[in-house]
Amino acid sequence: MNPAILFNFEVDKESNSIHVKRSFNAPINLVWAAWTEPDILDQWWAPKPYKSVTKSMDFRVGGSWLYNMFGPEGDIYWSLFDYESIDKEKSFAGIDAFCDENGKINDTKPRVKWRNEFSADSDSTLVNIHLNFETLKDLETIIQMGFKEGFTAGLENLDQYINAHFSEKTE
Repeated sequence: MNPAILFNFEVDKESNSIHVKRSFNAPINLVWAAWTEPDILDQWWAPKPYKSVTKSMDFRVGGSWLYNMFGPEGDIYWSLFDYESIDKEKSFAGIDAFCDENGKINDTKPRVKWRNEFSADSDSTLVNIHLNFETLKDLETIIQMGFKEGFTAGLENLDQYINAHFSEKTE
């Protein structure tokens, strides 16, 4: 029997941060791959009906992930994630920013420092996600843009990917 999914989303306005704890019913190697390999990321990162499209990814310290979220009306939102630290199957951190299709940062939108920590517990994996913002205004802007709802939907997409992955293995 699969353990229940843990999901905790906390906003801390005093420290300009968001902390998300999310468990997945999958081994750490699969969850790590889902967060670090573009062909898998593109299958779950964007909340439906949006699709995530990776233009380039260099998953290493000093590398970056340039991607967009493509909407049903043809709207496109570009982002750039610069990797600052990576400890395989344990954590990675970096800075996410809105940008154009060439990776030029949009200075009118907030940048977000991410730190994702992964830990295994039998057949499940816990991901601790720490997001830090420069200002309270930046944090509030991201919340108003629907980050909680969109990120929650993306994480549910990851559950679907994991379930499909395991059902393929058992057939």
